[in-house]
Amino acid sequence: MRQDFSYPHAARIVLLALIAGALAPALLRAADAAGAPGALPSAEQIVERNVQARGGPAAWRKVQAMQFTGQMDAGGKVPTALPIVMDLKRPNKSRVELQFQGKTAVQVFDGSAGWKLRPFLGREDAEPFTVAEIKVAAAQSGLDGPLMDYAAQGTQVALDGVEQIEGQDAYRLKLTTRAGAVSRVWIDASSFLELKIDGAPRVVDGRLRHVETYFRDYRNVDGLMVPFVVETAVEGVKQRHRMSFAQVQLNPPLKDALFARGALGASATVVR
Repeated sequence: MRQDFSYPHAARIVLLALIAGALAPALLRAADAAGAPGALPSAEQIVERNVQARGGPAAWRKVQAMQFTGQMDAGGKVPTALPIVMDLKRPNKSRVELQFQGKTAVQVFDGSAGWKLRPFLGREDAEPFTVAEIKVAAAQSGLDGPLMDYAAQGTQVALDGVEQIEGQDAYRLKLTTRAGAVSRVWIDASSFLELKIDGAPRVVDGRLRHVETYFRDYRNVDGLMVPFVVETAVEGVKQRHRMSFAQVQLNPPLKDALFARGALGASATVVR
């Protein structure tokens, strides 16, 4: 069972000539704050406010690792919540443990290679990531998210429009990486926190499907704003994957060995 965590820019000012209906008061307030009455803030201004709303770059750079502990809704005829632990460590290491049917499924990525252990499918030995899975894992933005230090990464950002996401007015930003990959991020017009991002597409029933990840229930964790609910929706798939975290720890003592092939063992025994 694979999850994308995604806990999702040469800036230019884009003026929207017409917005259908009445312009939301939140957008007008944001425009005024940006110093251009009646106009929307630029992509650069939106990104700057997003970074500050999340806690600021200096605070995020002090974080070398994070651990999320909670549960994932697995759906089914009888709703089931599975215990989950997600570890992230710089520069791009990740580990996910999921308790299922009395066994522990694990997925690890050490920054260049990854492995998965899926005992609930009868696969008791660690299997290497596919080429596609490595590509997806390597493209993740890690602890900081896709907007922080975007220019240094060679990414361009443009304001692509304004729309509502689950009742919230949001700025839609278009991100284009140095390699030409395009994705979108939706920023709440009031809080300037991420509401939604494009996820890595998945193949379902032989067809490449669009993926979206939603972020909710932001809480202050030692000065940083962190979403405690993350939900992933795949085009054409009714069941969504919703993760609800009870605890988020900053800088837990995570050894590099936890993200290596050897941390999975030769069977379903997980080493921590």
